[in-house]
Amino acid sequence: MAEKEVKLTKLAKCAGCGAKVGAGTLAQLLEGIQVRRDPNLLVGFDRSDDASVYKISDDLALVQTVDFFPPIADDPYLFGQIAAANALSDVYAMGGEPKLCLNIMAVPKDMPPEAVHNLLRGGYDKVYEAGALITGGHSILDEEPKYGLAVTGFVRPDKMLTNSGAKPGDVLLFTKPIGTGVLTTAAKADMAPSESIALAHRTMTALNKAARDAMVKYRVHACTDVTGFGLLGHGLEMAQGSGVELEIDTGAVDFLPGAAELAKMGILPEGMYRNRSFAESSVDSGPAELWRQDLLYDPQTSGGLLMAVDPADAETLYGELQDCVPSAQRIGTVREYRGGKRIFLK
Repeated sequence: MAEKEVKLTKLAKCAGCGAKVGAGTLAQLLEGIQVRRDPNLLVGFDRSDDASVYKISDDLALVQTVDFFPPIADDPYLFGQIAAANALSDVYAMGGEPKLCLNIMAVPKDMPPEAVHNLLRGGYDKVYEAGALITGGHSILDEEPKYGLAVTGFVRPDKMLTNSGAKPGDVLLFTKPIGTGVLTTAAKADMAPSESIALAHRTMTALNKAARDAMVKYRVHACTDVTGFGLLGHGLEMAQGSGVELEIDTGAVDFLPGAAELAKMGILPEGMYRNRSFAESSVDSGPAELWRQDLLYDPQTSGGLLMAVDPADAETLYGELQDCVPSAQRIGTVREYRGGKRIFLK
């Protein structure tokens, strides 16, 4: 079978981060597991954060993460790029710099060698663009292809960012448009406009490196990358971890072209329903239309960084982001928690 005949997304039941186990289910699965304490473990799995952080010295800490998923694009090279960009993003969200990566790959035994080669080449090229190295990895045979990376990076302990440091008064900035879950779901049924899919692919392959490099120069109190749990799922984790509530201006959120029309038609990924089930009891949807809510729950693959920024620095950082990220957005504010709901849409 020639490589051009390979339709990777047809081999997978779920696409990209839409395959992620729901946040509520994951919390139940981890419940009761004994957590080993170590004073140098600054961030562990008991925190709903993007990566673990281990302090080596006063000047250096390790940042570690792992991420992989089924195909979100038919082209193997493109799939490799997206999966790598997505895995690297967790280190950027912690304010770190990725340095060493390991491949994680599962492929069907009859997958053409040239397709596997191009998948890996996509990952390698994106990692090298990030200034990091792939030093090995592990692969297995599986009926459903999967690819991703284990990533190790570095950060100064005093410069580390988490998703739990947001403060009342902070401004919420976001760096990529939303809608990859809806568009890739539609694409599997050949219902997505080709130009919209092309833009979604460019968005997903864009590293969050430029966003990270900009934000570390300012007083950013919290950060997370928006992936499988959607903007509202990851926003809820930030609000809960920080002991605050968020107000989100839904009109300021940028959606990928075509995503709104598809959402209005009810073309939604399964992960959207999981995310809604997890977060909606903590969300006051206010006047937001149903389609707009659905997109805010839409699982993103290789999504943007959501930052809670000191109001004194927000305008300057916002201006800098406009020149270096796919879509700089000022989407809301952080408020004192008043009890009850954690996120308020307007």
